[in-house]
Amino acid sequence: MQKILIVDDDPAMRGLIKKRLSDTYEAIDTGDPEQALALALEHKPDAILLDLMMPKFSGFELCQSFHSLSYTSRIPIIVISGESAAKYKEHCENLGATAYFEKPVNFPELKRKLAAELQVGRPERRDSVRVRMRIALKLRGTDANGKPFEELTATENVSADGFLCNCALPLVKGAVVDVFLVGATEHFVGRAQIVRKEAPGAPWQRYGFHFQEKTSDWVFQRT
Repeated sequence: MQKILIVDDDPAMRGLIKKRLSDTYEAIDTGDPEQALALALEHKPDAILLDLMMPKFSGFELCQSFHSLSYTSRIPIIVISGESAAKYKEHCENLGATAYFEKPVNFPELKRKLAAELQVGRPERRDSVRVRMRIALKLRGTDANGKPFEELTATENVSADGFLCNCALPLVKGAVVDVFLVGATEHFVGRAQIVRKEAPGAPWQRYGFHFQEKTSDWVFQRT
């Protein structure tokens, strides 16, 4: 049975959705939007049904987080909201939602939409979960001009296998750099290869790095 995650701070609404979809889907639900991301990573749902207006952490922010995190970015997100579709549908689609349903929900149409989304299937998730996290690093290597360099930077996201960060110097895809964590002390955490280059022509280039070797001091380890 395929699995869905329901995120809505109204327990009656969560109960109704679960009841109406229970003949087809296994449902996990939460009224706490801050818990939703952890549940998505734990249960690997096939689709996410998301309310918009919730305390502490809005559905807009959550939709964007689901869509930007590599491990959940390919999960269909269907917004179910008491707010007008005319007002918010386009904005939600821009954040990564695949459909928008107003309350009260047209459940036959919701079932058809879920079936259509899940029948298509989605590509395999990446092996590594990426998490948005700023970590101070020092990179040491050779730049595109063949000159040795050391540069301080900070990550945009990290995984067990690599990280994404900015660099002011021109670097070559395939080059390998030494990576150091910078804090109260500085210590070596591994050697990483440049596997992706983004924003060509910008003053600050963004590079994706994949570890060829790393120590147990790296901030994100496989469990």
